[in-house]
Formats: sequence, C-alpha cells, structure tokens
Amino acid sequence: MPKATTLVDSLKRELKARNITYAELATRISMSEASVKRMFSQKNFTLQRLDEILQATAISLRDLALNSGEESLISELTFDQEKEIISDPKEFVVAVSALNLLSVEQMIKIYEISEVEVIKYLLRLDKIGFLELLPNNRVKLLVSRTFRWIPNGPIQSNFRDQAYAEYLDSNFDGDHELMRLINVMLSKQSVAALLNRMKQVAREFSEQHQEDAKLPFEEKYRMSFMLAARPWLPKQFKSLVRKDYIEQYEEKKSKNRA
Repeated sequence: MPKATTLVDSLKRELKARNITYAELATRISMSEASVKRMFSQKNFTLQRLDEILQATAISLRDLALNSGEESLISELTFDQEKEIISDPKEFVVAVSALNLLSVEQMIKIYEISEVEVIKYLLRLDKIGFLELLPNNRVKLLVSRTFRWIPNGPIQSNFRDQAYAEYLDSNFDGDHELMRLINVMLSKQSVAALLNRMKQVAREFSEQHQEDAKLPFEEKYRMSFMLAARPWLPKQFKSLVRKDYIEQYEEKKSKNRA
C-alpha cells in the first residue's frame, strides 16, 4: 500500500481519470469546493474523510494502490512512434504481443518471426519507452492501465480502415462473444455518466488482463473489446428527416458549442 502522500496523488489521478472535478466531489461529500481544494493541496485527510470520498466516487483502495506507480508510465505514444510501429507488420505484432504479456518464446512459437527479429523490435520498443527489455529476454511493460492508441492516430485509423468490417463480420452468437446495440435518448448529465462508466469498464478490463497474466497461456483467450458511444442516426433514417428540423438541430448545436 502506498504512503499517505502518494495515496493522495493516486486519488487525484483516479479522480481525473474518471472526470470527477473538485466541484462535483464537493457536492457528493457535502463540502465546499474551496475546502476540497485545500484538503488536496495540503494533503491533509482524516481516515473518515478518505472513506467518504472513496464511497462517493466508487474508488477502492486497490484502485489507488494500482495507480500509485503509474505517474512514470506512458498512457500514449507519439504520432511518429505509432506511425513507425504500424508501418512494420512484425513490429506491430511484437508490440501488441508485449501488451498481451506474451513471452519472447511464445511470440516465436505463434508467429513467423525469428528470435533475432523479436529482440530487434523489443529493443526498439525499449528505446521509445514502451517497455523495458530485461536480462534473459524478459519484458517489463512501461504503459499505464489507461494506455490507449491515439484517437484517429496511425494505429486506430489503420484498424478502422482495415479491421472494422472484419471484426464485425460475425453473428456474435458463439462462445465468448457478445454484442448489444442499444438506442436510447438521454440527458446531457446521463450521457456524461454513461461515458464515465464506459471508461471505468475499460479500466477494469485492463486490470483483469493484468490479474490473469499469472495464468498459463493455454488457459487464456485473445479477446478484442470495443466500447463505442456517440450521437448517431442511421443513413436510412437520416434521409427521412425534414430539412428544417436538421437546420434547427445544427443551429442549436452551434449555440451550445459557443
């Protein structure tokens, strides 16, 4: 368990990751925003107050412990780093395999790639801070639990252009498969709550990945988990919407952005 000051820093990062502002936290624990800011700046918490915060935000001590060492880890690569990785299929395979906690031996066993090539790419990924190549070709990841490919960056764009149709080309009715398409109308506050919950699910999914790392490779399945939510109307619906309604909607959206 981290020290008290580290615990507070971890709590601040966890609140930020969940998009919980000091103002919102103050409301949840019945304090003024100024008092909450002062409490965090002075790092002066009673155990009772800490417990109130954890209950109000659904954050656990385990979350804080996992977060305590994340400040020095990377949550994104640069655009150029992603571009380099995706430009070489073998380097991309090694990077994703490392994220999936595969050993060098497993990479060689699964893919048409030599040990020399694997080590070469691991050294390159070591140089950019993605991982650390340890003695005996052991790999230590240097990415945080919230690591993601850059939105609309080289890797995500490549996946969108080439893999979306293939990924969705399934009935999603087999073992370990699930798809739900839900269309709802929500308030602005409910949308924000939904998106925060989705981010938390993604974090939990990443944590489970770490928890299962200790299991034998043969007992694990490769799973691709895609979360998506946005205002959207199918083309066949949109073609039937009145033009004056669309104009009014776009005008209202512009005013909200201003």
